[in-house]
Amino acid sequence: MQEEIKIDDDFILIRFQNNSDEVMTFQRPVQLGLIQFHFGLKGNANYIFSQGNYNLQLKEEKVLLFYNTEKELPLHVEVAPKSWVISIFVSIKKFHGLFSSDTDNIPFLSPQNKEKKYYNESDSSPSMAIVLNQMFHYNLHPSIKNLYYKGKGYELLSLYFNRTEDPNAEQCPFLIDEDNVMKIRKAKEVIIANMAEPPGLQELADQVGLNLKKLKMGFKQIYGDTVYGFLFDYKMDYARKLLDSGSYNVNEVGLKIGYSTGSHFIAAFKKKFATTPKKYLMSINANV
Repeated sequence: MQEEIKIDDDFILIRFQNNSDEVMTFQRPVQLGLIQFHFGLKGNANYIFSQGNYNLQLKEEKVLLFYNTEKELPLHVEVAPKSWVISIFVSIKKFHGLFSSDTDNIPFLSPQNKEKKYYNESDSSPSMAIVLNQMFHYNLHPSIKNLYYKGKGYELLSLYFNRTEDPNAEQCPFLIDEDNVMKIRKAKEVIIANMAEPPGLQELADQVGLNLKKLKMGFKQIYGDTVYGFLFDYKMDYARKLLDSGSYNVNEVGLKIGYSTGSHFIAAFKKKFATTPKKYLMSINANV
């Protein structure tokens, strides 16, 4: 799926979340003079230019920046299976307004580059990974969605251009250690793989090689939620997909995600989606 969010005039954010086993292709015109930032959180994406004669790959934990004053760069992207990408498009005028008059540290705004094309690939920092994960695990009220993404979009850009500063100024010193980040990601993989019978927090911490405090703190920093809060949301989204498939009844779905009784699953589903699984199924069938 892809979701386009207009954050402000001349400031657009697109969220690509391909959880399928197929490549997702997306095309969109992009007006001349827009700066493009593409942040790879998970998996890979391929950006195609000049009718397929040229392409650039966005890899996991990388950022691509495109800017060309001479010709339009329409968006033509192939998002690989199991890949998540955030793209930001902002006009040069809007972009200038975000900064002070001192823009010497921004290479493509330098006098020698401002009238030329500019492409750059760089690494995504741990702080940026935190923000990207939060943007994919948004679970606040829909009425503040635009405000939330507006704040996160600005935060991403500020972190992108702050990376030439002292690396010790990261949001969370614990996350500067890439080994710790990988352990937190491993913890996420473990609870997802064992969602029906997840390990206890201490067991999980031991399994990934972190102490309990660092597991809790790191997980909240990266994924914006507690371990079991994240798992609850994941299980409910997974349950909804199983119901969407039409292959399972309510009790079977509940058992698959770890609820031994139907009533507990129904209560959990209603807490997440404000409707029961049965009513959700009825609404799907009514739209078929």
